[in-house]
Amino acid sequence: MYAIVHTGGKQYRLMEGETLRLEKLIGDVGSEVTFDRVMMVSDGENLTMGRPLLENVSVRGHIVEQGKAKKIIVFKYKRRKGYRRKQGHRQFFTTVKIDKIEM
Repeated sequence: MYAIVHTGGKQYRLMEGETLRLEKLIGDVGSEVTFDRVMMVSDGENLTMGRPLLENVSVRGHIVEQGKAKKIIVFKYKRRKGYRRKQGHRQFFTTVKIDKIEM
């Protein structure tokens, strides 16, 4: 059984027991998370699609980790003009373990 949910401006394919890294979600480690924006659900035989979302379907999980990703360097440069800009960025993330897909 799997579901496709929309969160953080992206779509994810989730299965029960799976652990994945998402965009930053509000909550502490161990707190429960519910994804209500479910676009599609499959139980192995039947495929149910929403237009665009499904009613009365949700995915439940809990937060395993809150953190920051590895630093990336953003460097802008224009040759022969003396223009250089260097900036670093670390993206926040939340690791979530999926507990149950409720239909």
